[in-house]
Amino acid sequence: MKNIADFHRSIAAIDSGRTAELADLISKHPDLVKDRLHTEGQGYFKDPYLLWFVADNPIRIDKLPPNIIEITRLLADAVKYEAPDTYQDQIDHTLGLVVSGRIPRECGVQIAMIDLLIDAGALPCGAMVALTNGNVEAALHLVDRGDKLTLAVAVCLERIDDINHLAAQASNDEKLTALTAAAFYGKANMVKRLLEMDIDPNGFPEAICGFHSHATPLHQAVSSGSLNCVKLLVEAGARLNVQDKIYKGTPLGWAAHMQSDSFSEEAGEQKFARIESFLRTSEQTL
Repeated sequence: MKNIADFHRSIAAIDSGRTAELADLISKHPDLVKDRLHTEGQGYFKDPYLLWFVADNPIRIDKLPPNIIEITRLLADAVKYEAPDTYQDQIDHTLGLVVSGRIPRECGVQIAMIDLLIDAGALPCGAMVALTNGNVEAALHLVDRGDKLTLAVAVCLERIDDINHLAAQASNDEKLTALTAAAFYGKANMVKRLLEMDIDPNGFPEAICGFHSHATPLHQAVSSGSLNCVKLLVEAGARLNVQDKIYKGTPLGWAAHMQSDSFSEEAGEQKFARIESFLRTSEQTL
């Protein structure tokens, strides 16, 4: 990257919605949409292209400009013209950042950005990643735009007519992912339905599944605050002493922690206290 200062000026223009300035910078320095900004460390934002900054994911400024659609279109068009060899990679990854991001959703532009990027050639995918990050509407829209409907996605979106035939085709790992996702969203009706298919409630989703792979269905049921989900899983044989892979906490530990979480209001504290009480009682009866 030769024009580091201009690259940062371009990021600032994106963040503030200064379309004319951004267009002028790209016109004078077309390498801005060709080259990557070299960064330290690893992760999904390693060595980003300029286009990737439109989603504010990872969060840098906690907002998007009102004209972010215009900004995104300008950048996508510039990449297509100046860097056709990396265009598909750039636009596909940008879609992933948009569908998994919180800021596009909160700014009310997530669906419009999805449409713009898919219309511009991005492959419609990422529904599971969207659901992993709480973006249910984005996941539904991606499926409507052509993303593959998996069992986990169908369960989270409660696509009842699709669940049975998808379950019949799903592997044990896919079924476990679906159960974990249903528990994550506190969908007791879906948890019950999946358990009736003799899905083992123990274990961790595979890392490649696109969903949280660090916790069991019971951990996720606890985090959702759904006592009904917790009860269903415990009654189905979910183990109470399994530690998650990141924090090394048991489901009971999660329930205790959620009560002290700074984001938990009084009603939430009571909800998690009831879950903790149930799990303690369940431990004593084992």
